[in-house]
Amino acid sequence: MKVILLENVKRIGSVGEVIDVKRGFARNFLIANKKALYASKENIKEVEKIKADLSKKDNERKQEAAKIAEQINNKEYSVQKLSTENNELYGSVKPTEISKLIQEENKIEIKPSMIQPVEEIKSLGKFKVKISLHSEVDAEVVVKVTSADTIQ
Repeated sequence: MKVILLENVKRIGSVGEVIDVKRGFARNFLIANKKALYASKENIKEVEKIKADLSKKDNERKQEAAKIAEQINNKEYSVQKLSTENNELYGSVKPTEISKLIQEENKIEIKPSMIQPVEEIKSLGKFKVKISLHSEVDAEVVVKVTSADTIQ
């Protein structure tokens, strides 16, 4: 299915590009999140007219993402979890929890879908977490997991 991108999408394409993607990806992600339009002749003409405006908006988002990245990049966030004697957690630290930590500490709203742990956080220690703020801007934070209590 052919669609026209309305914003830069990582590993997919850039603003105004007509790309061929699977129907489900187009309908359920790109079009649903207003990142693309169906590639009809009318839509192609419309996008050509507003391409400069779309690029400007994308640059604004990129600058905003860069500011957020400066504030949170390489910061360490601590979370306490119940753990076993083997330093394993009961459950794991999820992106929603990391999102709440950043919200509480820095007053910056990060969607859980932007957070990509390098590995699953299922034990005590320090873990690097990548945050994709924009298709071209990433930040990296460290999540330090400490024991709240040991259950035997």
